[in-house]
Amino acid sequence: MKKLTVMLAVVAAGLLSLVGVPHAEAAAPVPLGGGSSILVSKGGNTASACTVTAVGRPTAGKHKGELIALTAGHCGKPGQRVFSENFTSRGQIGTIAYTAADIDMAVIKLGSNVRPVRTVRGVTIRGISKRPVNFPTVLCKSGRTTGNTCGVTWFSDKQTHFSQMCVIEGDSGSPVVVGDRLVGMVNAYYFVSCLGPETGTNISTILKRLDAKGYGNFKVA
Repeated sequence: MKKLTVMLAVVAAGLLSLVGVPHAEAAAPVPLGGGSSILVSKGGNTASACTVTAVGRPTAGKHKGELIALTAGHCGKPGQRVFSENFTSRGQIGTIAYTAADIDMAVIKLGSNVRPVRTVRGVTIRGISKRPVNFPTVLCKSGRTTGNTCGVTWFSDKQTHFSQMCVIEGDSGSPVVVGDRLVGMVNAYYFVSCLGPETGTNISTILKRLDAKGYGNFKVA
């Protein structure tokens, strides 16, 4: 999906160290989960606006126990800073730690100022399903731009799926769910936004890559 460039509200966050903020707000944790809006700083006054796929922890590998978030790979590059779009005044919440262009996914290492949540914009994620989705399964997503939308699955292969869900720029990374089970992420749309079709990476593909990179046996927080 084409990146959405926006004026950074995080400029205000960058001034916190100069002007200060009330202690209570500065210390308040940022709620973050699958469907949350994020801004990935590109430098200067611009950022990519994207959506979190899920927040959780690997339970094996060298990154065992770390709090991480997943999103689309084209949303940022390793080392770039991540902010919550709705809570920019609370400062940076994470850093892009890993991206995989071939499957268009990214890992965000989150800070201690994040509080994981499982429900965002009407979509709740209680677990993960690696079963392939196929016609006529109805998929739903919670995205930064278009919110909670659903659509029929047209077909799926071992790596990706294609559906009729409405997505627009900024929805990249949105969690794709069947019921309360995470089955993939949104990566792009073809032809016309919200007419589609939408396409994204299946969660089984993402989990295999996480396992290979030291984020083994990822569990939703």
